[in-house]
Formats: sequence, C-alpha cells, structure tokens
Amino acid sequence: MTKMKSQYESFREKIKVILYGTDTVLGRLFDLVLLGLILLSVLLVMMETVQGINQKYHSQLIICEWIITVFFTIEYILRIISIQKPVKYIFSFYGIIDLLAVLPMYLSIFFPGASILSVIRALRFFRLFKILHIPQISHQSVQLREAIEASKEKILVFIYFVLISTVIIGSVMYVIEGKESGFTSIPVSIYWTIVTLTTVGYGDISPITPLGQFVASFVMILGYGIIAVPTGIVTAEFAKNSLKNNTVSGKKTCQNCNSQVHFDNAKYCYECGTELPNI
Repeated sequence: MTKMKSQYESFREKIKVILYGTDTVLGRLFDLVLLGLILLSVLLVMMETVQGINQKYHSQLIICEWIITVFFTIEYILRIISIQKPVKYIFSFYGIIDLLAVLPMYLSIFFPGASILSVIRALRFFRLFKILHIPQISHQSVQLREAIEASKEKILVFIYFVLISTVIIGSVMYVIEGKESGFTSIPVSIYWTIVTLTTVGYGDISPITPLGQFVASFVMILGYGIIAVPTGIVTAEFAKNSLKNNTVSGKKTCQNCNSQVHFDNAKYCYECGTELPNI
C-alpha cells in the first residue's frame, strides 16, 4: 500500500513538473505543444464556418477537434490531481478557462452547433504570459490590473450615469420623432441612443425632424466624450501606480560616479550603469 502511494506521489510530482514547470525542458516543451494545439483548435473552428471547406472536410475537422478536446480534458484532469489544493485551481482564472475550453465539444453531443463555442479556447493564450515569464510583462500586467481595480468604482458610477442618460435621451427622441421616423417605442429609441452614443451609427433608424437632428448631433458629440472618459480614468490610475512604484529619491548613490538621483527600485545607475547598493 505504501509502495503504491509512493508511486502515485512520484507520478503526481512528475506531472506537476511538466504541467507547471515553465523553467524545465519538459515543461517548456509541453507549453509549446499546448500553445500549438490551442492555435490549431481555433483555426479548425474558423475553418468549420467556411462553407466550402466544411462541406469537403467536415468529418476530418470534427475528428481533429475531438482529438484536441480529449487532450485538453486529460490535461485538465492531470492539473487537478497533480497539485495539493485542486479546488484552488478549479476556481482560479486559468482553471475556469481550461474548463470552458473542453465543454463545447461535449455540449455539442446534446446541442448540435455548440462546438463553434470551442473558439473560446483562444482565451488560453493568456497562458503565454506565464510561459514567457518576462518580468517586464508581468510587472506591466500587474500594474494594469491594479489600475482597473482602483478605477472600478468610478467606472461603475460613470456607466450608471450613461444608462440614465440613454433612457432620458431615448424617451425624448421618442416624443420628438414618433413612430413615423422609426422610433416606434422607447426601447427602440434607447437602442438608437446607444448606437449613436457609441458612434457605431448603423443607420437603420435616423431622425428626420430638425429638432430630432439637433438632439442627434448633441448625442454624437457627447459620444466622443463618453468613449474617452473610462480610458482617461484607467490611464490616470495607471500613471499614478507607475509614479508610486518609481518614486525618485536621493538615497541610492552610485559608488562609481556619485550620482544621487535614482528611482527607489532602480538597480543600476542611469549615468554609468554601475550596480546600485540595496538600501
């Protein structure tokens, strides 16, 4: 019993090294194979929607998708059994994406056409950041996440304001234009407002009265400001975090050229490139 347990533990450790060990040869090889299969899977789903290719190679495409699905399923199960806390992985960001990557093909057994949802496997390309393990990229992604988290309350308030504005503007346009211009109801008018605010402009509904056109012009101009505001909020938080993480002080003095103005997290002198002392 003990021998079987030790063999199982040894198997788990080997699997863990391959699946999670991005610094090992086998780990990097597996990651490259995984990325290749993800890319192939997404391409297969795209090809399936091309009528000429699908009619000629439908069976081959389905077989290939099932082979990749089985591989992803085995990988998902191995990831669960190879770590000490499987629940942590299952409900993690990558765990949920890995599960969503295998579900569409199994759902297609009961719901024909659901296999098209396999394109969601493209989300697995987020693993590229973990595989590359480039400090600069990791640092920037952390800063971006922190900026979005710090901005979420402001963005939610802004979205709330936009929703109220669309209801008011839509109702006004319904009163001004009426059913004759295609504004058959307030929900339809709200739809037109959203399309116009986002500067999409499908053109399926358009105002014909002078007052309606004046309001539409105002909504179009307002739309440019609405697009810019969330971007500005996140950018401001991103800049604030960058400044906080790169504050300048005179504590670090270069022993080679005696330059004293450096960022707190600087490792090398900006004047001569000499390694700075840790303080």
